[in-house]
Amino acid sequence: MNNKALKWLVAAPVAVALAFSLAACGSSTATSSSTATTDALAGSDQQSLDKYTTKDVTPLDKIDKSKLGLIVPGTITVGTLSDAPPNIFIDKDGKFTGFDNELLRAVAAKLDLKVEFKSTDFSALLAQVQNKQFDVGSSSISTTDKRRQNVGFTNGYDFGYMAVVTKTDATVKSFKDLSKDTRIGVIQGTVQDDYVTNTLKLEAVRFPDYNTAYANLKNGQIDAWVAPSQQASGQIKEGDNTHIAESIINTQNFTAYAVNSGNHPLIDAINSGLDAVVADGTWGKLAKEWYPTRETPTTWSPGSKAVKLP
Repeated sequence: MNNKALKWLVAAPVAVALAFSLAACGSSTATSSSTATTDALAGSDQQSLDKYTTKDVTPLDKIDKSKLGLIVPGTITVGTLSDAPPNIFIDKDGKFTGFDNELLRAVAAKLDLKVEFKSTDFSALLAQVQNKQFDVGSSSISTTDKRRQNVGFTNGYDFGYMAVVTKTDATVKSFKDLSKDTRIGVIQGTVQDDYVTNTLKLEAVRFPDYNTAYANLKNGQIDAWVAPSQQASGQIKEGDNTHIAESIINTQNFTAYAVNSGNHPLIDAINSGLDAVVADGTWGKLAKEWYPTRETPTTWSPGSKAVKLP
C-alpha cells in the first residue's frame, strides 16, 4: 500500500475473529480451517495495479436491450445479501437497500430496466451468477484475479477498506497483533478469508454471514473479526462493547458487480449505466448518503477511465 493511499485510512469499529463452535453456549455454526492453511482465494493479487477498467463505454442509446441475455426480459435479477449494511441489506420495511443496491437501481433506470433482488449467501453468489441463477451479483465484491477466472465483472463502483474488529478492551489493537493464538473470524470465501489464510498464514473460523460472525465476536467465541470496514461499521451498535481497532484501504481490487463471464452485452450495458450515474452526480449523492464521513481517495474513481466525477 502506498503512502498516498494510507492518508485516507478511516478509523472505524472492526473485529477480526477466529470462530469456533461451542454448542453448549449456543454459538452459531462456523467452519474452522484445518491445521494446514487452506487456499481460500489463492491469487487474490491484492497489490496489483488495475488493468481491467475500460477506456470508455458504449453510449446508452447504442445499448441493444434485446441482447442482454436476462433471465426475465426487461428485469435484472440480482443476487445479494440481507445483512451487510450500509452496502447490502434488507431494511425494516422488507426492502433490499444499501449503497450497492441503490446504485444498481440507478444504473438500471438509465437502461430503462427493472431490478429484482433475491437473498443468498456470499459463498454461493459468484457460482450462482456464473450458472445464470442470477443476472448480477451485488455484494461489495472485490475483483481479484482469481475470481476473474470464474466470473465476469463490471467496471468498479467502489473501493474497499479492510478492518479488524474487536472488543473495546481486547489486547488486539491492529492487524499486526493478530497471531496463531488469536481466534480470528472471517466470512467464508471473501478477500478477508484469503488475507488471513494466505497472506497472514493464520487459521480462521469461517462464518456464512455477517450477523453470525459479529454475534460470535460479541459473545466471546472469537477474539477478532477481519471484515470489510463498511459492513463492520454497519454491524456495530452502541453498547456492544466492540469497535474497529484498525482499518486499511485497498483501491487496487475495486468492488464491482459480478456478471456471467460470457455475457459481455450485459457487462457493457451496466458499465454504460454506471458512467451515466457517475457523470450526473448520482454516484456522489449516494456515496455521501451512505458514507457521510468517508472521503474518496485521489488514487481511485468509479466507472470507466473516460468519466469524471462532477
